[in-house]
Amino acid sequence: MQRTLLLAGICAAALVAQPALAQAPDMSLTRLDCGTPNPPTAVNQRFSDTYAYGDLKLQLIYSCYLIKHGDDYLLWDTGHAMTTPNVAPKVSLVDQLVKINLKPEQIKYVGISHYHGDHVGQVGSFPKSTLLIGKGDWDVLTSAKPPEMAVTAPFAPWIKGEGKVEPVLLDKDVFGDGSVMMLYTPGHTPGHHSLMVKLPQMGAVFIVGDLAHFRENYEANGVPTFNTDRAQTLASLDRAKKIVAGAKATVIIQHDPRDLDKLPVFPAAAK
Repeated sequence: MQRTLLLAGICAAALVAQPALAQAPDMSLTRLDCGTPNPPTAVNQRFSDTYAYGDLKLQLIYSCYLIKHGDDYLLWDTGHAMTTPNVAPKVSLVDQLVKINLKPEQIKYVGISHYHGDHVGQVGSFPKSTLLIGKGDWDVLTSAKPPEMAVTAPFAPWIKGEGKVEPVLLDKDVFGDGSVMMLYTPGHTPGHHSLMVKLPQMGAVFIVGDLAHFRENYEANGVPTFNTDRAQTLASLDRAKKIVAGAKATVIIQHDPRDLDKLPVFPAAAK
């Protein structure tokens, strides 16, 4: 009897000593419009180095994403600059955030999939945010002579050392709980990353960056002629598809208008 009471007391003490289970953070994913689409254009020559798309014409869109994680926010990509001819957004990111009662200084992280102009144009509007960017891309941006497609001007605050930057070498668990992962998918650029967001209701969402530009590109492992490394592109596509399958994730192709209806229309958000 005494042994039973002793064991019961030990178990009770252990239960008391355990910390309360951490409450899951309030999470959401919002799509922001980050450019004005051009008319449909032929994709065969530019987006396939094997010329796989024939006469296919598509209208590409420009998307950015806001991830809420408790009281913290990650902005994923920043689209075209407001001064970009023909394809500039109709409403800036800052003005879109105002509509959901957010100021630039409330954005803890700005995550950049890669250094091309249609993904980095408005990053300079968030100089107080910590910049998360692939190390391979950061090395290019800060090199003596970056190539023309590596757009450096919007990164001036961070390049000058006036802002906090974290070059991400491989994968990064952004908030430390596995809910938002920057995934290393090089090939389009040296440090290209995609993003996995695990939402409580919708489940896992895989946002491709420019790992693929449209559905046919993704499904057939198409390699654009302007990618920096063909072998890395194919390896990244293979890795991404295995991650997507394992997580049963919804794939969002940032430039494909056919994926727009996978998320609610702004200002609504997926939960």
